[in-house]
Amino acid sequence: MHLSISGVSKSFGDGSRAKLVLDDINFELDSGEFVALVGSSGSGKSTVMRLIAGLERPSSGTITVDGNPVRGPGSDRGMVFQKYSLYPWLSAADNVAFGMRLQGRSRSEVRERTGYFLEVVGLQDAANRLPRELSGGMQQRVAIARALAADPKVLLLDEPFGALDLQIRESMQEFLFLLWERTGLTALLITHDIEEALLLAQRVHIMAPRPGRIVRTVEGELDRSNLSHLRVSTPFLELREELAQQLRSLDGTLV
Repeated sequence: MHLSISGVSKSFGDGSRAKLVLDDINFELDSGEFVALVGSSGSGKSTVMRLIAGLERPSSGTITVDGNPVRGPGSDRGMVFQKYSLYPWLSAADNVAFGMRLQGRSRSEVRERTGYFLEVVGLQDAANRLPRELSGGMQQRVAIARALAADPKVLLLDEPFGALDLQIRESMQEFLFLLWERTGLTALLITHDIEEALLLAQRVHIMAPRPGRIVRTVEGELDRSNLSHLRVSTPFLELREELAQQLRSLDGTLV
């Protein structure tokens, strides 16, 4: 899989009232990579995600998956939002199965893959529970399982843990990292949390606002064998603070 974003800009509005929100975005993502876009509100990172998902069209530039232009939503891109977006009347298993049934997969394949991905996210014992019976972290794991079960080429994660409290968010970050290690999924994470981006991603693109643009790329050459230890390690804390200061200088806000 190869995702390419080349010279992408996006404006909203027409003529003299047009507002440039993204300016000349360029980056790539290959199979098995975990890449993050990090920036404060107004940096356009969620707009980038919507463009890649096919929910918006760029004003200029190209977005391709394996050389094929993105012209709308497609099953090659799985999306996980900040809001869990589960169907409240369906069980966890039926939520995971929903997309596969739309794809026309056989009943036996849907059953097998549903069981497998619920096991992958550690929720095989919650298969028959409704979303209201699950914690926020569990609901987000169901949403991730649903996205993976549809067999996308790339998983798009738009602030997936932003609605969770600190303790659950940290456990979900570790869960997602272990899931990436176990399955070799290809993932693009959008977040305002510098720590989250550095913990999870092999490569982090820093975005500045007004208009949104990539101003720096950080290769994540950190020891991720123990994320709890990494969070408090000196190299990690120094890099986090350096990037936080850069973002503050760019937009005048605390990060």
